Amino acid sequence: MALGAPLNRLPKQTLSSLPSAISTLRSRPLNPSPWYQHTLSRSLATAVAPPVTQSSTSRHGPTALVFMNMGGPSTLPEVGPFLSRLFADADLIPLGRLQSYLGPLISRRRTPKIQNQYAAIGGGSPIRKWSEYQSEEMCKLLDERCPESAPHKPYVAFRYADPLTEEMYTRLLEDGFGKQGRAVAFTQYPQYSCSTTGSSLNELWKWRMRLEGKEPEGGGVKWSVIDRWPTHPGLVEAFAQNIEAQLATYPEEVRRDVLLIFSAHSLPMSVVNRGDTYPAEVAATVHAVLTRLRFQNPYRLCWQSQVGPSAWLGAQTSDTVASYVQKGHKDMILIPIAFTSDHIETLFELDQEVIHEAHKEGGTGVKRAESLNGSRVFIEALADVARAHLEGGEICSRQMGIRCQGCKSERCLEQKRFFMGARTGRGVEEVVR
Repeated sequence: MALGAPLNRLPKQTLSSLPSAISTLRSRPLNPSPWYQHTLSRSLATAVAPPVTQSSTSRHGPTALVFMNMGGPSTLPEVGPFLSRLFADADLIPLGRLQSYLGPLISRRRTPKIQNQYAAIGGGSPIRKWSEYQSEEMCKLLDERCPESAPHKPYVAFRYADPLTEEMYTRLLEDGFGKQGRAVAFTQYPQYSCSTTGSSLNELWKWRMRLEGKEPEGGGVKWSVIDRWPTHPGLVEAFAQNIEAQLATYPEEVRRDVLLIFSAHSLPMSVVNRGDTYPAEVAATVHAVLTRLRFQNPYRLCWQSQVGPSAWLGAQTSDTVASYVQKGHKDMILIPIAFTSDHIETLFELDQEVIHEAHKEGGTGVKRAESLNGSRVFIEALADVARAHLEGGEICSRQMGIRCQGCKSERCLEQKRFFMGARTGRGVEEVVR
């Protein structure tokens, strides 16, 4: 259920469990991570600090922080264009040489069904609202903690929905960043995949070339990239606290037996077999969260949102939950481990399909951990990731220069050469292979 839902809209079962859950949380000793304790003390110390402006102490600002994500339609009329762009992207859904024909055909056929799904969650995706909120709150913290790169200006660039990458880039140039202004492309996919972060970087590189050219006047935007952060302590802490909050709603005598189902967006097996690092990085996040939780509950990692008849990474979340309900597991918590906010995959696919079906079959204790959304712990984590990047002087991670074993994409190669070329004084051919 989305944050901020009024109490009179909560299910009776949830309302009835609130008193015991609150009592449990009050009596239960918390075990926050060292990162969280340090960050909390720092937050209290800086809470009253006034925001820093460029005219006061900044030497290297302003700095643009660009949140990259797939996005989602904010209204029902936007569903068609959203699906059209999504199925046209061979990085995400590879359809071979017939992509230009099959993509539009599939998107047109799926539009009415997907519109009904968005109607069921309120008429549109909340991902833009949460992305703008998270980026704005993060930049406020950065203004306090990184005065040399202040002011920090938030931007959002979606791959398939407004605001699109080209819209963001146009605003960036209008705001004066084209004269060697500093901009950070900050992926909101914590775990890297060529299909998600890679696709967004390909799009960013494309519009850089179209709008600025190879040798832009004034020097152009000076880009750096935060391309992955799957085990950042703050990200782990935010997930762990949301899981603990949901675990507290179960009776104490069954709490340790609750099955934790970590669910991430699936990938076509053609992408996985090419050498994509996403499955390993998702598994790394799961392991870090379970370490923070002291491995006190049984768990499984599974994958959701398969599209089309081709082979995708499994086991599928819906099949996994249904199978465990049939085996007698009544109590499970679904954890969207690769998403940083609510959208259709959580609010409809998990809440209204997977959990609804589980309840019908007798799995009455199947619930979902809250998404990260407006979590202050998560926003602190975003600020910490960005601060380390800004102060460390890195252009991107070392992983960026290593292509997938089976990658043959020239566009991927050129994109990596563009971003990695600024990382070292060597020629770009030497740093990307």
